[in-house]
Amino acid sequence: MQIHGNKGILRLFFLISMLFTFLYASESEVENFSYTHEVRALVSDTEIVAGHVIRLKIRAIGDKVVFPNIEEINAVKVLEQHERITNKFHYMNGVLKKERTTLILTFAPHHDMTIPSYDVEIDGKIYKTKPIKIKVMAVNAQNTEDNNKFFLHLKIDKKSVMVGEPIIATIHLSLKLGLRLSENPQYTKPVFKGFFSKEIADEKVYTEGNRQVTELKYLLTPQSTGKFTVGPARAKIGVADKNKRDMFGRVLRTTWIPIASNRVKIEVTKKPQESDLVGSFTIENTLDTKNVKANKPVNLTVKIAGDGTLEDFEFPDFEIDGVTVYNDDAAITTDLSNKSIHSIYSKSFAFISDHDFTIPARRISVYDIKSKMLKYLELPSYDVHVEGSQATVAQKPKVKIPGAGKVHSNLKISQKSMLDTEGENDLSEVQSPPWWMIVSAFVSGFLLMYLFKYFPSMKWKGKESTIKEDEALKILYSTINESKEVEDMVRKLYAKKNGDKSIIIDETILKRLVEKYGN
Repeated sequence: MQIHGNKGILRLFFLISMLFTFLYASESEVENFSYTHEVRALVSDTEIVAGHVIRLKIRAIGDKVVFPNIEEINAVKVLEQHERITNKFHYMNGVLKKERTTLILTFAPHHDMTIPSYDVEIDGKIYKTKPIKIKVMAVNAQNTEDNNKFFLHLKIDKKSVMVGEPIIATIHLSLKLGLRLSENPQYTKPVFKGFFSKEIADEKVYTEGNRQVTELKYLLTPQSTGKFTVGPARAKIGVADKNKRDMFGRVLRTTWIPIASNRVKIEVTKKPQESDLVGSFTIENTLDTKNVKANKPVNLTVKIAGDGTLEDFEFPDFEIDGVTVYNDDAAITTDLSNKSIHSIYSKSFAFISDHDFTIPARRISVYDIKSKMLKYLELPSYDVHVEGSQATVAQKPKVKIPGAGKVHSNLKISQKSMLDTEGENDLSEVQSPPWWMIVSAFVSGFLLMYLFKYFPSMKWKGKESTIKEDEALKILYSTINESKEVEDMVRKLYAKKNGDKSIIIDETILKRLVEKYGN
């Protein structure tokens, strides 16, 4: 075929445009492209079983398209959304124009609903989509057997709680037995906005009828009052495409099908009485000694256990004048016991001093849900006697103030320089260095600058061996009774950790102690 002049070029361009139009029309909703402004809403399904995901497409044709911000569709949360632009080349009044922009949203309704009409701005004008009705069938034995090959379900044990009261949320991923998956499901946990959340217990897999169920449990602790919605959980199921196999029968293609769980509303009310904890707890404590030698540790362990959550609880610190207090991170375990939350909180404190001191009492308030009464967990006070005389504390040397009219000495000069020959302190005898020394120093400095310029990748390795002070503190604390040097270093490290900026740690000594006692 011969092409002559501009008309031939236009015919070729038109043929290429038509080819692109055909290639882009591979989606299930086949339609002819219009060159006029237009907006249209399309859905993947108008009738689903609860838990299945619907894909909504809003297509707009024009040069400049502005979609509305859609976070919910008739009170159903939008799970994912993105835009896709398809260019459609054509001339209008001698100008190449027009493209099709598609906003794609996914959501998972669990009840009958209507997708509302949306306003879309195209080239400065507003166009409206048509409403679409969606029918949602509840999950039952029949449709589970026939159609629902897989679904997610979210269940909570309480829908009305007070602040701090624990909730157990359970996710069930149910798959029909015999279903062949080419990939493991891609799971996304629910959104627990407004709650402290933690996965509890191990993943549980069991068979129920003709289905395999995977069960996950979460502990939720409400942080404030209000009405909240948790969920949905989401997953993508990789199903083998039986029509895409190689000569050996192996699957060549995986179809990913998105599913989502229901959402659950929870009302959180104020506690009838303010308290540190909500539940039913007991407290135990042990003190290893009430008589100790100077600068030796006294160890206190506190243990709180019972029904309720302790995940976000923190035992109050001790601040005692003249006493260094070191505490470990709390150990917290949370388990399910008889369908209720059982927690154990344990924390240890060490007190180091050179004089007698008192560990103050502590009182923790607990609102008991069963008795609806405010109760208290009490830690008694302890008087600790430190044996022996008060340990000598290193002090800065006192400087004798010279008389009036005398010149002050530089107190930062090292001891060696201050004990040198008597003639060195006489300013009148200080001589300038020879000229050749000045020239040598200048040349040496120039050479060093030259080397640094051409070897920028050279790095000092001194910092690589620096010991992290927090790690060193944990290592040395366990061997604090080994030597006085270790005791002093532990006290300095802990004081610096608590914000004492006057403390200076000798890295050489610290490294030596860690290497000696850390093995």
